[in-house]
Amino acid sequence: MPAARPMGETVAVKIAGVNDLRRHLAPLDAELTGVAARVIASAWLVLGREVGEFEQRFAAYCGVAHCVGVANGTDAIELGLKALGVGPGMRVATVANAGAYGSTAILAAGATPVYVDIDPRTCLMSPAALVATLAHARPHAVIATHLYGAMADMAAILAVADEARIPVIEDCAQAHGASRGGGKAGSFGALGTFSFYPTKNLGALGDGGAIVTDSSDLATRARQLRQYGWTRRYHAEVPAGRNSRLDELQAAVLSALLPRLDAWNARRREIAARYTTELAGSCGVVAPRVEDGDVAHLYVVRARDRDRLREHLRASGIPTDVHFPLPDYRQPGIAACLPGAPHLEETERACAEVVTLPCFPELTDDEVAFVVERVQAWR
Repeated sequence: MPAARPMGETVAVKIAGVNDLRRHLAPLDAELTGVAARVIASAWLVLGREVGEFEQRFAAYCGVAHCVGVANGTDAIELGLKALGVGPGMRVATVANAGAYGSTAILAAGATPVYVDIDPRTCLMSPAALVATLAHARPHAVIATHLYGAMADMAAILAVADEARIPVIEDCAQAHGASRGGGKAGSFGALGTFSFYPTKNLGALGDGGAIVTDSSDLATRARQLRQYGWTRRYHAEVPAGRNSRLDELQAAVLSALLPRLDAWNARRREIAARYTTELAGSCGVVAPRVEDGDVAHLYVVRARDRDRLREHLRASGIPTDVHFPLPDYRQPGIAACLPGAPHLEETERACAEVVTLPCFPELTDDEVAFVVERVQAWR
């Protein structure tokens, strides 16, 4: 790991955001222009060879048998739920601190979210809290969200869910390439769902998503659901189908970028590990643990006086964000669909304290050192 820049030494810092797509895409301009030209020349723009090839490559990367490309990550969760038979009148257990995407998908499937509190050390679903949730509200499925690039405790969650005979969906939108125990995110549950939004670890040039699974039956059902519920052309026989297809251009771009993912993840992890090591003991800031299999999609610290920390960093030219400021059950558009609002102590505390620092592969060592220095200077 490079040595930190000496305190007080000046450095030109121009960090555009917690992610910087300009820096990320600039070196890829010529290649991606060629990819786009190839797709345009083919004149086949929806569900063609590019989608099929990406689905095969991404399934192999995740260590599963099947991948089904869809329009975005939220659709992936919704269609994954429907593929599992979840629908109106059913309940789905999930966390409430992950930006409301899971809740939106649950509601779109006609089901009702049931919220599970988080582990305060990781901000991920607490297996103990899941046990407590199952005791008073038996859900029909569980969504285990891998947040910030770290994986939920799938061994413990699956043990609880399997005993109750409840299928588990892995929400991997922030965990492309993350791993635990020899398996990658998306390979543990009944199925996994991904977003390829541009700022993700593997991002497209627009929206995109995927469902991955080892089940041929679930893959077939997902393929039918993503295209009107067709069992054959113009025969919509599967209920609750819709139009949600990954297009050829995004699939071709993702195929071109996939071989770079592991290197990008390694650099993200290196930055996150340096932050955690050098911020240990910083006054008022709690840095996260960084595990070997994490992919550091976001680097999120906790601070009780979050607004003052953010203002301190803004004055130094360091952008921050909050992922995420409000529990799902306090979002008015979601609360209106719930039978009542829970109060999850650890979820509430995390939403009030989390702060995201810049972390992306192109961040320089000098910029990392500057961010560390300015956080350490905060009192």
